Amino acid sequence: MVVRLPRKLPPRGLMAESARLTYANRVPLLPLIAFVSQFSSPVPAYEKIEYRIPMRDGVKLYTAVYVPKGAKTAAPILMERTPYSAGPYGKQAANMAENGLYAKAGYIFAYQDVRGRYQSEGEWENVRPQLAKGKKGIDESTDTFDTVDYLVKHVAMNNGKVGLRGISYPGFYAGVGGINSHPALKAISPQAPCADWFIGDDVHHNGAFFLQDNFNFSVWFDVPRKGLEEDHQGLPDFDRGPGGDYGFFLRIGALPNLETQILKGRIPYWTEICNHGTYDAYWKERALPGKMKNVRAAVLNVGGLFDAEDMWGALNTYSATERQNPKGNNFLVMGPWSHGQWAGSAPSLGGMAWGSDTAKYYQEAIEFPFFERYLNGKSVAAPAEATIFETGVNRWRRFPVWPPTGLKPVSYYLAADGAVTGTNPVAGKKSYRYDPAAPTPYINEPNSRNRPGDILIRDEKWAGSRADVVSYRGEPIANGFTVAGPVTVDLWATTTGTDADFVVKVLDEWPAGSPYAGQQRCVRSDVMRAKFRNSLSKPEPIKPGVPTRVRFKMNDVLHTFQPGHRLVVQVQSAWFPLVDRNPNQFLDIYHAKDSDFIPATISILSGGTHPSRIEFGKLEK
Repeated sequence: MVVRLPRKLPPRGLMAESARLTYANRVPLLPLIAFVSQFSSPVPAYEKIEYRIPMRDGVKLYTAVYVPKGAKTAAPILMERTPYSAGPYGKQAANMAENGLYAKAGYIFAYQDVRGRYQSEGEWENVRPQLAKGKKGIDESTDTFDTVDYLVKHVAMNNGKVGLRGISYPGFYAGVGGINSHPALKAISPQAPCADWFIGDDVHHNGAFFLQDNFNFSVWFDVPRKGLEEDHQGLPDFDRGPGGDYGFFLRIGALPNLETQILKGRIPYWTEICNHGTYDAYWKERALPGKMKNVRAAVLNVGGLFDAEDMWGALNTYSATERQNPKGNNFLVMGPWSHGQWAGSAPSLGGMAWGSDTAKYYQEAIEFPFFERYLNGKSVAAPAEATIFETGVNRWRRFPVWPPTGLKPVSYYLAADGAVTGTNPVAGKKSYRYDPAAPTPYINEPNSRNRPGDILIRDEKWAGSRADVVSYRGEPIANGFTVAGPVTVDLWATTTGTDADFVVKVLDEWPAGSPYAGQQRCVRSDVMRAKFRNSLSKPEPIKPGVPTRVRFKMNDVLHTFQPGHRLVVQVQSAWFPLVDRNPNQFLDIYHAKDSDFIPATISILSGGTHPSRIEFGKLEK
């Protein structure tokens, strides 16, 4: 949701950083599927046709269709439904070269403004809830069904098969479009879909509000439109003052001040967020995974292992689709990418080089053959059940199930002396003071405007020296080991307040002589708002001074800690302004006052009956 991706994605990969790519027995990428390599035909000229497609309730949705001129062979339709504009509008044709292999293969392309956006009629609603079973009306699934039905009946030279794909918000529409699939919808690819805006995508993680992303997005995206439009403007820009977003949000203070000082009723959706501060019916009815039923299309779920926005959506849409459609063709791809990076070029991220262009591999060896198989009837193998990039050794791996079977549970304990150990240490604690008036920044350049895309892979060594962060460092690893699946955080803590946030970072420290010597690169990190530790729907206060268990799962990994590396863990209570400040008091933060924010002393307990630890699933070779 948060990063606006253009309708058609141009290459925008990061420049590869120099590194010794032969370090520690790197394993090369899997070979490309031979069939994809030989498209030398030029991109055909395309004709653009604009439709106003009627839905079952009479509302008409703008849809731009691009058809190869003079086509002599029927071709599939590859569609994207988007809230970010299906323009440009008008009768001009377009150069389809940016659609790469698909254009060379003569695909037909369709782009649709979803209901209530840009040139489509109707009422807009963020992640519109699905209709209850047996209830009549419209939702995004019915709009997809009606669109597919119209296209196969009215677009010349189509072969009667439609595919649907999209990244981020369009990824949500690709996923929801597969529910109760139209018979002609043969393949969908929800890529980084926003799937649950309270548990793990975009708006909240484990109940903690992602302030910077959502405010910066809402002042553009969520301003209500006035009739049909071609260019959505958002609110006029305003002076944020010095200090970047960190300084701006700190000066604003409590969340209600954003409304009274800046928004002033102009963004109703912001008010909706603030009025639903727990995992109530509002969020539950908008959650996608549990509704992925009656999916008759093949599904290619795609996500980034370092996607700060919708990694949760990719993983959980896959698992829910698998669970609810046991006979379906459902696949998962997770690469070493930030949000949407696989659509362009991805030889590196955040200065870490992968040894090849991982996005190109995905595009040519996985995505294009997937659509060719299910839309064009090509005799190519289906993707592996799960194709996951293994960080630490830079290689793709294929699995028949994800997470892999036979994982061995292993715990790494946080000791009071700052060590990470394989056994439960003696009882003790490490303490720090969290002051909401000077919250821990989430990056080492807090004066920046907007969030960098690579925050989940950065070197976090800088944070370990701060007084408001506790750090734990293991001994050099004698024998490398690989972990797969979710990472579980199991903390015991006390606080002088009645609520707290716990930001946990699992890091891989690189040894001397390696390409990133001394760096503590992030493997996985996330935040848990402690009042939601037992239930996202029914928050509970913490009793001051009483040992409290805070246990939660972070997103999946596939990572090898190589010999000589160290496992490092950091814990802190602010990730500002990425996440809003916890006032250290049990209250409705969305309606807090500036005076509600008070300092607190927080202690992470170790050993004995309160063993704080990180749990992995170790993958045996």
